[in-house]
Amino acid sequence: MRANEEELRPALTPGLTGAELLRWYWTLAELSGLASRMGLPTAGGKPALTARLAAALDGLPAPEPARPARRGGRQLTAPVDGDTVIPKGQRCSQVLREYFLREIGPGFHFDAFMRDYIARQAGHTLAEAVAHWHATRPQAARPQEIGAQFELNRFLRDWHARHPDGTRREALAAWQLHRARPRS
Repeated sequence: MRANEEELRPALTPGLTGAELLRWYWTLAELSGLASRMGLPTAGGKPALTARLAAALDGLPAPEPARPARRGGRQLTAPVDGDTVIPKGQRCSQVLREYFLREIGPGFHFDAFMRDYIARQAGHTLAEAVAHWHATRPQAARPQEIGAQFELNRFLRDWHARHPDGTRREALAAWQLHRARPRS
């Protein structure tokens, strides 16, 4: 291929190799469609589905699925207050959201700091969770790492940093060009 020719993204078909699949950006919907056509399970997140497809395309056994995290027992139900203890396996539920909105105000949202606290601090009280919210606000105000599974979000953050006056339309057009190219 000459240097000035762009490599074109191939069609997502069972004829690809695993390596070729991994060279390109695919949406979860595209990957799920291919898995269905190939008779493979579509469950799991995008990384697991991509690994399963790459193995199948290369004629290899599917990688062992990650064991799902065990959800704990009971979930909190209303009414709750500051003395309510967070049980093991508690999820960021509507009951908790309503409590935190009452205690913290309309600025409350389940960010990474609060999701992690609820998941890891079984045995602590909701009042301690409120104190954690307030204590983490300076750190939460700083830009946070965006998980690899959120590739579009990562691209948009980087693009806007390089083009501070750029529009959303321009950023999305740049994304379309980016995802049409092979990964480096």
